[in-house]
Amino acid sequence: MEINADTLLTGLLWFLVFCFSTTCHEAAHAWAALRLGDSTAYQAGQVSLSPLPHIRREPFGMVFMPILSFLLSGWMLGWASAPYDPIWSHTYPRRSAWMSLAGPAANFVLMLFAGLVIRLLYTAGLATLQPSHSLAHLIVANGALAASGFGTGLMAILSILFTLNLLLFVFNLLPVPPLDGSGAVMLLMPESAARRYQEVLFTQPFLAMAGLVLAWKFGGPLLTRALLLGITLLFA
Repeated sequence: MEINADTLLTGLLWFLVFCFSTTCHEAAHAWAALRLGDSTAYQAGQVSLSPLPHIRREPFGMVFMPILSFLLSGWMLGWASAPYDPIWSHTYPRRSAWMSLAGPAANFVLMLFAGLVIRLLYTAGLATLQPSHSLAHLIVANGALAASGFGTGLMAILSILFTLNLLLFVFNLLPVPPLDGSGAVMLLMPESAARRYQEVLFTQPFLAMAGLVLAWKFGGPLLTRALLLGITLLFA
């Protein structure tokens, strides 16, 4: 990737949106756990929209990996985590499943918000679809918004907010450990089966690595289709 002023500005916007989106995801997990009876993440300071406690917990996933992935691919990939009490999770597997869904739900809300704003601007004639479908440039500003001076940055932020949170929403719902979808599937199980399922995940840590390999190998085509579908619906 060629490093120039435009690249650095795009990278900064990606990082700001990534930090905000990931923070909302983890804060939603922490808040849901607190409401459902587990205060572990709350006591760690993670029921917060400040990215600092999340960066302190996962500096590699929140800082180094996003920057590296942007330099290699032009978009950002990373992770964070919220602590929880495994005894609480084992005692209340359905509550734990709802807690797992809270993070992707936050990404869905952010995606929906960005999509609605983009659609309003598009319908009002203040923005048009960018033919390249670049993740950071789905739309470009028109008219008064383009002349205002901040239209380009606003369009980039909205584009990144929409595409990144769509990808986070879909990817995290894949039903493989350690992704949130693997916890959400407990809603489909009797509690006794959900507890046995948790015990297998806890006692076989290699499953998390295997799950990440599967998600990486087979999730790409799914994410591409989800992104194309989202863009199609956005401008239908």
